[in-house]
This record gives sequence, C-alpha cells and structure tokens, in this order.
Amino acid sequence: MSSTSQKHRNFIAEPMGEKAVSELAGIGPVLSGRFTEKGFDQAYVVLGQFLLLKKDEELFQDWIKETIQANSKQARDCCNCLKEWCEANL
Repeated sequence: MSSTSQKHRNFIAEPMGEKAVSELAGIGPVLSGRFTEKGFDQAYVVLGQFLLLKKDEELFQDWIKETIQANSKQARDCCNCLKEWCEANL
C-alpha cells in the first residue's frame, strides 16, 4: 500500500461529523471552493456522491475531474480517502 498523507490519516481516523470538504485528502483551497460553488460544502456531501456511485473508484474519480477540474492525483487521493473512511466506519 502506498503511503498516505497526514491529512488522509487524520480524516479516516475520526467520525465524519461536520468536516469541511477541504479536510478531504487531495482537496486544497481552490478545489474546496469549486466544490462549495457546486453545493458540496461538507465532506459528508461528497461522501454521499461516492456512495451514490456505488463506491466505484473510476466513476468517482471521473466525476471529481469533471465537476471541479481536479487532476488525476487529486481525484485519486480524495477517492482513496473516502474509500478507506468507509472501510473503517461503515
């Protein structure tokens, strides 16, 4: 398994609660702003999209790239973060 960022480890270690979308791995201030403009203002809303796409990693990453113009690494980091959160908490 590849190493993960501290942001990633912090995210999956805690309940979802009211985490900001910027707390997702791979999502910095610019992408966070784009998510918020599209109505995805909380991490749990992005998680909802991940679940709606049946946790399909390829579909979710494509959705992130199309929705907020994330690059492949950002989309992959965010997807892996949500996937591991689901494995630990659902």
